[in-house]
Amino acid sequence: MKAVIQRVIRASVTAEGRVTGSIGRGITVLLGVGKNDTEENCRALAKKISKLRIFSDSEGKTNLSLSDIGGEILAISQFTLFGDVSHQNRPSFFDAAPAEPANRLYGVFCDELALLGFKPQKGVFGAYMQIDQLSDGPFTIILEM
Repeated sequence: MKAVIQRVIRASVTAEGRVTGSIGRGITVLLGVGKNDTEENCRALAKKISKLRIFSDSEGKTNLSLSDIGGEILAISQFTLFGDVSHQNRPSFFDAAPAEPANRLYGVFCDELALLGFKPQKGVFGAYMQIDQLSDGPFTIILEM
């Protein structure tokens, strides 16, 4: 499982001509599900993300978590995080999970975030989407579980 976490001032995702998720201050999570990922990976990643101290305190140090600032999460499935171009110029997605298990695990990940006290806003799995965000920093973290 791979995640790209971007600290944002605001973010939204549009799919099929309508906004499907929108947040204020918080993080955008681009989530890639691999073919060997499990529900345990989802739980571990959600827990890690919920505790990341990537927001500045009153002294400008990154000491605060999403909970500390009352932040929100926009979670978007993105299988292209598993694109491999090491042997060619066109990406191979061999290590990405097939659609059905990937969608299920994306749901498990979002459900786990909700259990941790966040109600993630979401994109539409498998749809063509446009993401509009105002990055904060920019501050980007890449996690693999």
